[in-house]
Amino acid sequence: MVVGEVATATEVLVIGGGPGGYAAAIRAAQLGRQVTLIERDRIGGTCLNVGCIPSKVFIHAAELAHLPTTSDGTGVSVTASVDLPVLQDHMRSVVGGLTGGVGDLLAAAEVNVITGTARFSRANRVAVVSDDSVQHIEFDQAILATGSRPIEIPSLPFSDSRILDSTAALFDLTEIPGSLAVVGGGYIGVELGTAWAKLGVAVTIVETEDALLPGLDKRLGRSVNRRLKELGIAVLLNTTATAMTSDGLAVTTAQGDNTVVAADYTVVCVGRRPNTDDLGLEMTDVTPDERGLPPVDGGRRAGQRILAIGDITAGPALAHKATAEAEVAARTAAGLPASFDPACIPAVVFSDPEVATVGYTATEAKAAGIAATTSVFPIGASARARTLSSATGQVELVSDDVGTIIGVHIAGPLASELIGEAALAIEMAATTEDLAATIHAHPTMSEALLEAAHGALGLPLHMVKKR
Repeated sequence: MVVGEVATATEVLVIGGGPGGYAAAIRAAQLGRQVTLIERDRIGGTCLNVGCIPSKVFIHAAELAHLPTTSDGTGVSVTASVDLPVLQDHMRSVVGGLTGGVGDLLAAAEVNVITGTARFSRANRVAVVSDDSVQHIEFDQAILATGSRPIEIPSLPFSDSRILDSTAALFDLTEIPGSLAVVGGGYIGVELGTAWAKLGVAVTIVETEDALLPGLDKRLGRSVNRRLKELGIAVLLNTTATAMTSDGLAVTTAQGDNTVVAADYTVVCVGRRPNTDDLGLEMTDVTPDERGLPPVDGGRRAGQRILAIGDITAGPALAHKATAEAEVAARTAAGLPASFDPACIPAVVFSDPEVATVGYTATEAKAAGIAATTSVFPIGASARARTLSSATGQVELVSDDVGTIIGVHIAGPLASELIGEAALAIEMAATTEDLAATIHAHPTMSEALLEAAHGALGLPLHMVKKR
């Protein structure tokens, strides 16, 4: 059935049901607006359905499978086996529970949810194509939250069944392969490569840059690289993947040497592309830049009627950034004052050890003309880390010339949980004295932040003071 040109009206239209989209829809509804949310696939978007959440389930399962190795010497003997289809069913179950919860929240907020693909037909109207129907919706304000998709390398097309994107690497394999190549040494590649190695796969990570986790503090990358070697993962830096052959993945080094890496499958993780190219934005006053990102102001406004959040805007493509932007966009769409101006945005890599970073690195501070001081506390000196049989990593605290904390960079156990305190310290303009004067429970990993603060004040307690 095809519905005619008669349009239904909504005050706020949200396109995309990922972390940014559904948060914007719920908040706009709570602010008293009539809201319609359009999602072409599944509520929760990439992060909840095929990205952040299932990958963390997968990583946790890999840690469990690796226990026979990590428990060695503790007096506990463990054996483990992995049933990949059952693990994948478990991932789907966790995702299903969370997506169902989001659906309930949208229903409770009285958000009208439509499954279909939206495209602008006028400056204030979209056509929504569902299975066998088209409906037209006019809006007062629209919030774009359409997310991103994996970048495909022409020489490594996803049409080849042996070449996988990050989603297929989680869900499409029916048995554990013998060998795997990962193209891209960013956070997705490192996370997936580490997990598969802990499941017993021979893994090679291929990265074109001269270090893993490019863009992060090199000290963090070195901590991860040491652990990857311990896990038997081969890391090829300054190397380009060129083709999948019958023998594996063909690569070329910066010196021009050609070789083939053993790989039953290759996972391509070289970045993501914003989903703005098929929205019909030419029918609106929104003009994306050469990267496909619509420029936005502080209120997330990209045009007179249209706002944009998440992966389709400049900045790190992180779910929590999209959710924070959703708060601002919802208020702006509701006619309330709002501006997105965070002091910092934390980032986490669920590698081994975990890596978390927020604020300035020492190098970035110097480039910005900030006279910065760095204090480093080694994780090996943490009592709690030792109880967890972990000694790899460090906490690096960066402060300015008056002691205000401007950056924290962590490699070690539970770094993903510690970074919240660090982000709060930066947002509140806390000083190293403030942090050092805050009593932290013992024995905990959070004490590493306390120790780094003591070091910044020249009064280290559990490490030798430098002369």
